[in-house]
Parts: sequence; C-alpha cells; structure tokens
Amino acid sequence: MEKEATARSTSVDLLLNFDETGNLSFADANELEPRERAQVREYVQNILRRRSYLDFIINEFSSIDVEEMKFPLKNILRLGLYELLFMSGTPDYASINEAVEIAKYTLGSKSGDLVNAILRNIQRDIDNLPKPAFEDRTKLVATTFSHPEWMVKRWVQRFGEREAFQLMQANNQRPAYYIRVNNLRTKTENFVLRMEKLDVEYEESDWLPGYFKVNSIAPFIEKDLLKKGICLVQDIAAGFAPTILEPLPGETIYDLCAAPGTKSIVMSDMMEAEGTIIAVDINPNRLELLAQSAMDYGAENIKIRQDDVRDLNLKLADGVLLDAPCTGTGVLSKRADLRWKRTEEELANSVKLQEELLDEAANHVKRGGRLVYSTCSIEPEENWEQIQTFLKKYDNFELEPLDEFLPEEVLAEGGLAYQTLPHIHGCDGHFGVRLKRVK
Repeated sequence: MEKEATARSTSVDLLLNFDETGNLSFADANELEPRERAQVREYVQNILRRRSYLDFIINEFSSIDVEEMKFPLKNILRLGLYELLFMSGTPDYASINEAVEIAKYTLGSKSGDLVNAILRNIQRDIDNLPKPAFEDRTKLVATTFSHPEWMVKRWVQRFGEREAFQLMQANNQRPAYYIRVNNLRTKTENFVLRMEKLDVEYEESDWLPGYFKVNSIAPFIEKDLLKKGICLVQDIAAGFAPTILEPLPGETIYDLCAAPGTKSIVMSDMMEAEGTIIAVDINPNRLELLAQSAMDYGAENIKIRQDDVRDLNLKLADGVLLDAPCTGTGVLSKRADLRWKRTEEELANSVKLQEELLDEAANHVKRGGRLVYSTCSIEPEENWEQIQTFLKKYDNFELEPLDEFLPEEVLAEGGLAYQTLPHIHGCDGHFGVRLKRVK
C-alpha cells in the first residue's frame, strides 16, 4: 500500500529529483493542501540555502561520507537535520521520528536505523556542534555560507570578505515579497482596502508606485487575487526595467525573452492596454502560461510570438525590452537551487548568448526609440561590461540617465545604470540600462 504523501516526504522527493536531474519543480506538491504546499517550499528552499553546512554536520556524525550516500538517504538526513537546527517549533523527537519513518519506507529498516543513530547523536551534541575549520579559506567560507566555491572566490575578490559575507547571508534569508497592483483590473486605493480586509501587513514602496512589500503571498493565492488578475508577484527591482523603458499608450513595444510575462503585463498596465506589445519567447509551454496570464490580467494588447530572438523578422519598434537570460546570481534567496546549478562555464556561455540577443534587439529599435537591457544578475560581465562591449560596436546608441525614473540609491555608473544588491537594498539583485537610438 502506497504511503500518503506529506510535506516532508514530498520535500525529500523534490530534493532527490534536483540532485539527480538538476531540475526543481514544485508541481508534485500540488496534490497537497495549501498549507502543506507552502511547507514544502519552506523545507526545500531552506535546505538548499544551507546545503553545504548541513552536509558538513552530517559528515561529522556519520561513518559514511555524504558524497558516498545514496541521494534519498542524503536528503532524508538533510531534512531531519534542518528541522533539528532551524525549526524551533517542531519537537526534536518528531523531526527524528518522521525522518526515520521516511527512510524505512523508502530505503528499508537498516537505513531507518542509520538515520535514527545519526540524528540522535547530533541531537545530543546540538549545543556544541563542530564548526567548519578547513585550512582552505575559500572552502571554509563556502561551507559556512553554503555557496559554491567559484562564487565565493569571485565575490570575495570583488567585494572584500566582509561584504561578500553580508551578500551570502542575505541570500540565505527567507526573502521578502512584493505585490504589484494591476490597474487594468482595480484601483490602488481599492487594492489597499482589500489587503486591510485580509489583515495583510504591508509596506508601500516609495521607489515605484503600486508596489507593496509583504511577508507572505499566501493570502493573495488563497483569495485568488492573482488568478483574478487583481495583483501580481514581482520584486520591486524587477519593476525597474519596464519603468525605464516607459512604454506609452499607442506605442509598439517588443518584450524579448518575455516568458513568464510579468514584465509584459506591467507594461500593458502602463500603456492602459492601448498600442501593441509583442511578447517573444522560444519556449512554447512558457508562452502558453503567458497567454493565460495576459487574459487573467486584462492585458489585451499583448500578442504572443514563439521565436528565437536571434532570428527575428519584425518591423522596427518604439521600444524594446531585453530582459536577458542570465546566471540569476541576484535572486539566490528566492531561487536557492540556482547556486548549485550555475558554473563559471555557464557564466561565460550566458555572456555570449546575451551579446547575440542584444545585437538582434538593437536591430529592432526605430530611430529615436529606446532599448532597455536588464538582468537579474550581479556579475559585471553580464551587466556593465556587456553594455560597454555593445557600445563599442554600435555608435548609433547612447546611454540615457535614469535619475528621472528611479531613486538615487539604486543608481550606478554615474546614474547611467541601476544595480541592486540583496544585502544593500533589501530586494533581489537586478541590473539595467536605457539606450536611445540616435541615428
């Protein structure tokens, strides 16, 4: 008889799949109750945020090296240890017993006994756990803060050790979320009344209008406010790119690499759904989601196009937004899995792809029009260095100052770019520039 899935067992399954395939999908949690689904996200993301440290502690109490363990055993131990160390509301005996039961059901009684022994030994010494003490400084920092060594090296070299620590600590915190009101469906003042009626604690942003910082998006999901198109989830820094593009009613705008479409919907709102937004993406499944979202949000001026941006054949547009594929090193708090997927080789590949996409985007901007390039990366090669490379090739584009669009504290490069950093700005790390075609 198949055992009923729980938040814990589902979390182990998702972590196992991530270890085996590199893919993290929460679709398997959809059968659970909403509260259990939320718990799965908490477990999985927090375990991934602390994975290296958890593995270090397991190694200290296990006769079998974590690297030699089967994936299921490794992740059952990670789950049990995470609960022991970081979930004070869960009794230790419950954390251990649940992990043991999952191990017995999944791997057999011997594995259950092993999990029980390791976790109980850790529990006994929980006030005096060993600390990472490697001679290799990079390995020590990488283990303590649970980031890959190549990232640690880059960030320590760039920011210095103290600030790099602050950045990694920020990446390991539970993120705050921003909700943006959709003015195509409601007015901001009415949306505020809805939040107050739901007893949602919020903080209105003074950076951009219509953005509210909240502790949880659960109330908005439970009341179907996202499905009804009343509001959308978008980090405040992700709203900077549409803001500096400044799409106007009646214009023709291209959103390249558009899926899942949040920026397209924001721009449609800014345009009062007048004019045309052509949302281009290569992935048909993600475009289906975008099309559904456009309907939900009343973004009637969005037209969907499946295409490789590097092989476009469109007329010139008033404005082009290229939110380029990137390493995502600015969103490691929300996407803890990315730190374990990215490599230095992928960074180099991203830079090459971005350059190709930027070339094609530039060819679709009319004279006097504007091009916005943005990423959710904090790596210079993907950001300012990419733009410097572009400007050396294209003398018909000029950078424009952003001070009329965005607050001074997020501006960089003499006000010609924005760059947010999680440990400084309290939001995701995003970069962007606005380029005007002058001839």
